[in-house]
Amino acid sequence: MSLLNTDYAARTMTQPLFDKYYYTKPDFVNGTSRFLQVCRESIPPGAEILEIGAGPDNACSEAFSKMGTVTGVDVDPDVKTNKFLSRAFVFDGNRMPFADASFNACVSNFVAEHVEHPIEHFKEVARVLRPGGVYCLRTPNLFHYVSMGAYLMPHSLHLLLANRLRSLAQDAHDPYPTWYRANSRGQLRKLCRIAGMPNPSITMIEPEPSYGRAHALLFYPMMAYERMVNLSSALSGFRCNILLAARKPM
Repeated sequence: MSLLNTDYAARTMTQPLFDKYYYTKPDFVNGTSRFLQVCRESIPPGAEILEIGAGPDNACSEAFSKMGTVTGVDVDPDVKTNKFLSRAFVFDGNRMPFADASFNACVSNFVAEHVEHPIEHFKEVARVLRPGGVYCLRTPNLFHYVSMGAYLMPHSLHLLLANRLRSLAQDAHDPYPTWYRANSRGQLRKLCRIAGMPNPSITMIEPEPSYGRAHALLFYPMMAYERMVNLSSALSGFRCNILLAARKPM
């Protein structure tokens, strides 16, 4: 059986579980929808938006394009194929090719974990934001079992496992190298303070266990974990993802 067929079989086997316990529930909201809600609440209509790590066409870029005019920047030339961007730039991952105070908002979706020099990154974001502008991001929480596993294992092993555990298609993009230097509430508050964007709003979420797609034997314990950490705010520090909105003072 090919890898593609194996992935298809895994998705077929676990899809009824996701439907039963998550997708058919009237109060279910997935992680992407929650992130986009933070963005909509923080970004004024018609804003000039910079999407950092925009990549090729994706649902978030499409949603951002309905909030304002979106410029994309990425280290990967695939960003130039993203039809939801008004402009697309390739950069070196450090200095962004924009003048000071160019945007009303910056957004990034699962990018901060790949940033090797986060202090410089947050300072660059603050530089290109206009006064009163906001940086909205979603990133994994280092203190979640998935992130901690990825942090501790060699990147070569991460490449082997990450897409398989999520039952992604064979042609899905391999994960980029990760650093996890901006992946806790404490780290993010410190980075925002250094960059001059104090007192960020931070929300911790644990959505459906996407890494449980590979097999029911993974799904059930991961679902139990999701139920546990969502029981109490005292356990929020162990939830999967961090949603942040940090504003540059006027």
